[in-house]
Amino acid sequence: MINSKTTDTENDYVIRVLDSPADVDASAWDALLFKQRQATPFMRHAYLNALHASGSASPDTGWTPRFFLLECQGELCAAGVLYLKTHSHGEYVFDWAWANAYAEHGLAYYPKALCAVPFTPVPGARLLARSQAGREQLAALMLNWCQHQQLSGLHSLFAADEDLAAFKASGLLLRHTVQFHWHNSAPGYADFDAFLTQLTAEKRKKIRQERRKVADTGVSFRIREGRQISAGDWDFFYQCYERTYLEHGNAPYLNRDFFSRMANTMPEDWLLFIAERGGRAIAASLIALNASCVAAASRANTHAVDRVAYGRYWGALERVDCLHFEACYYQPLQWCIANGYQRFEGGAQGEHKLARALLPVTTSSAHWLAQPQFMAAVGRYLSAEREGIQGYVADLAQHSPLKSELRAAPCAASEARAPAHPS
Repeated sequence: MINSKTTDTENDYVIRVLDSPADVDASAWDALLFKQRQATPFMRHAYLNALHASGSASPDTGWTPRFFLLECQGELCAAGVLYLKTHSHGEYVFDWAWANAYAEHGLAYYPKALCAVPFTPVPGARLLARSQAGREQLAALMLNWCQHQQLSGLHSLFAADEDLAAFKASGLLLRHTVQFHWHNSAPGYADFDAFLTQLTAEKRKKIRQERRKVADTGVSFRIREGRQISAGDWDFFYQCYERTYLEHGNAPYLNRDFFSRMANTMPEDWLLFIAERGGRAIAASLIALNASCVAAASRANTHAVDRVAYGRYWGALERVDCLHFEACYYQPLQWCIANGYQRFEGGAQGEHKLARALLPVTTSSAHWLAQPQFMAAVGRYLSAEREGIQGYVADLAQHSPLKSELRAAPCAASEARAPAHPS
């Protein structure tokens, strides 16, 4: 077991680096997480611990954790987790070309350090801190540790804006990608039909046709939230989830034990849609919620937190035309509207989401490579890539499903929720 400890008497803080979430005080970690403006349930101690304890993200699968804790006068003032990676699977910000370039020059790209949530392309806080100064101190500590470990690089994926600023202050380069998110109106759509009235006639007609195709086959949905999701429901979901991966020739990233731990330790953050036909379950869509983050912010009464749902996993045992769209987008959006959720994040990639009124949003990561020539080359590449991303987003805007007079509104709303990414 690694439990390194460094004491800085001049600044009166203690640095700990632990190799297991089991050694981290869960309540202290979560209390710090819930103070972050962009807290998500995926950085909860229970989530990270379940990944490790279930064996889904562990040294055996190429994810070796290192938990960094900064304690000030006996209290946790900053914390984060790095994973030592022996591959680039499960990340969703692709660096395979970088790894190949290293290999072509006889250099080792792995192991590398990753500041991210395994298998989870959701933007949010990565550096948990009480202040921006503490966040910058933590970023610098992680970089210094990576240098002393002689790792090839440090990469922070889908990070919050405050984290990006901290990593940038330590010299990391920023990279941008695009996701598709849905935003509710203010004060909120009255129902799904009210939402559809905001779309162009063509897109409105298409969505109604797709929903009708599913309904006409006799498919209905059973919705279960939190502790309403039974062990049998979880079993059926996992059967669908596993089948989807196997159909694509891959084993699933997450095992059944991981989801059992989710059901036991953080049930309030899960929502399940089960498609049924003729009394038989045929498909399932699992959605994550930030219910625990909202509840914590409400108790503390410190800052407003949007209610957010996250599209996560889906699978089907039978083929039904348009069932994927109904289970993964239309049912969740209808639920979000009915339950006052402000945002639905559709996950990584997927231009098909634009036609379902999920609009493009820029997400960002930060990168450092130890090899100076490669760092310079990646910097040039990222500069050109940023221009390409800007052009891509502008092109997507030309195909917005919103009526022309409403197309500027979602961008304004998004900017109001979060400051611009540092360039």
